[in-house]
Amino acid sequence: MNIFVARLNFKTSSEELEAAFAKFGQVSSAKIVKERDSGRSKGFGFVEMPNEEEGKQAIAGLNETELDGRTIVVKPANPKAPADGGQ
Repeated sequence: MNIFVARLNFKTSSEELEAAFAKFGQVSSAKIVKERDSGRSKGFGFVEMPNEEEGKQAIAGLNETELDGRTIVVKPANPKAPADGGQ
């Protein structure tokens, strides 16, 4: 299950994000999206959890809670649009 996490503190690391979700089950990846030029966090990221039930529990347990001093928003990620060359 791919999970979208918004309103992250700009100082939150991928490791801290992974640790928060690991309380609910196995995390296969946790990534903070960063600006290409500066490498600064954009304040959101994605967490991949292989077990959908654990992912749903993480969403329910973490949405609108505090992480690194910020109230985060956690919800299922929208599926990636296919790269079809702009058609």
